Amino acid sequence: MKFIETRGNDGIKDKKVNFSDAILSPSASFGGLYVPESLPSVNLDFLKKHINSHYKELALDFLIEFDIDIDENILKEALNRYDDFDVPSNPIPLKKIEDECFVSELYHGQTRAFKDMALQPFGYILSKLAQSRDENYLIMAATSGDTGPATLETFKNQPNVKVACLYPEGGTSDVQRLQMVTEDADNVKVIGVKGNFDDTQSSLKSLLSSQDFKNELEAKNIKLSAANSVNFGRIIFQIIYHIHSYLEMVRENNIKMGEDIYLIVPSGNFGNALGGYYAKKAGLPVKKILIASNINNILTDWINQGEYDISNRELTLTDSPAMDILKSSNVERVLFDKFGANRTKELMEELDTNNKYKLTDNELSSLREDFDACYSDDNEGKIVIAHYAKNGYILDPHTATCLKAYNSLRKDKTPAIVYSTAEWTKFSSTVSSALEYEADDDLDALTWMSKSYDATVPDMISNLFNKDIKHTVIVETKSIKEEMLKFL
Repeated sequence: MKFIETRGNDGIKDKKVNFSDAILSPSASFGGLYVPESLPSVNLDFLKKHINSHYKELALDFLIEFDIDIDENILKEALNRYDDFDVPSNPIPLKKIEDECFVSELYHGQTRAFKDMALQPFGYILSKLAQSRDENYLIMAATSGDTGPATLETFKNQPNVKVACLYPEGGTSDVQRLQMVTEDADNVKVIGVKGNFDDTQSSLKSLLSSQDFKNELEAKNIKLSAANSVNFGRIIFQIIYHIHSYLEMVRENNIKMGEDIYLIVPSGNFGNALGGYYAKKAGLPVKKILIASNINNILTDWINQGEYDISNRELTLTDSPAMDILKSSNVERVLFDKFGANRTKELMEELDTNNKYKLTDNELSSLREDFDACYSDDNEGKIVIAHYAKNGYILDPHTATCLKAYNSLRKDKTPAIVYSTAEWTKFSSTVSSALEYEADDDLDALTWMSKSYDATVPDMISNLFNKDIKHTVIVETKSIKEEMLKFL
């Protein structure tokens, strides 16, 4: 399988690259992204073949079908990272919360967020590639709260790799921040940024495409890569759990094989939704992908009106910080898939220049064949959290936005899978507030929830509050490059 570029080729980079090259150097021509030339088939024969497969069997076969240039033994070793999840044979339990609403819990890994599903195997593969080529890499990650901890967890103490993780100061929960700043591996650096997630992500993408920065790294015998979902090494693993969740629906007799479902995704950077889109395109019986946003609802405008306009918008910090994003990177891959490289380059350049673009009526109709969208504010989310907590199921604030999509966007009784992207423990102050307890901090909220709702707090969360702070640097965006070079 070869990978091509979303904005076309600049005549300098290779027109087509292998998977290994695309993940080691994820910045494509003209600032674009890499995408596969085609997708493996996820038809009924493939689904029937895996009706009794555990997660690793399904994942390995899908990756083999993708025909990527990674040795099968390395793929198997990478997938063994799921052995450290709560239930290795089924790392993503499915829970019924309404007659036709089922929650796929993506957060049972090492950092209690869905990013572990992709980053655990991806990190192993990338490190192995670096070792096999005898190359050293700086892996950069910009996080709105969950990518950072998961990146640090997968790469810590890995040979041939150093990690620089950027997070927006004040833009994460206490637990998310502690997961990063208490990490004490020698090969990681955590940098707080004065700004929001869009600022950190823009800085990352700028450095990824900066030849001057790459030259400075080359002088130190270091190459540059990224762990954000701009890297297709993340996306390939995010396709798999949509297939697994469908099979779980069949196995539990919630649907019959071949019947359609809705996918409901709380979305910020659109990687999770893109994984669902690729699964649908590959043949998974998906009626539509419903996108749930918070009040930073740029994706709602894009999907419902065809307008991507951030020219007069400021990012607002909310109770669901992983969705506090206005520039969603993976939208670009959908644009390419539907409209081609020339149109994608035109639209993305218009966004870079004018902070907005507008789809034609025909383009919007094409987009809406696969997607629908809505958003809810913090108060609506808290009402949802309180309702389900009092009925025995605790949702985090990102997952809570999905229930509005479930109730308002389904056109019929087709069952829906809601993707729960984080455990409630990462946002305990918001959850306790929804239940009318205003905690002093996350530790207070976790203690209260544990006592009042008999809610389990995993050791990897409770132990954070006893760890020493190892990373205290907070910088302006203009100083990020300097701080990284000091680290190296």
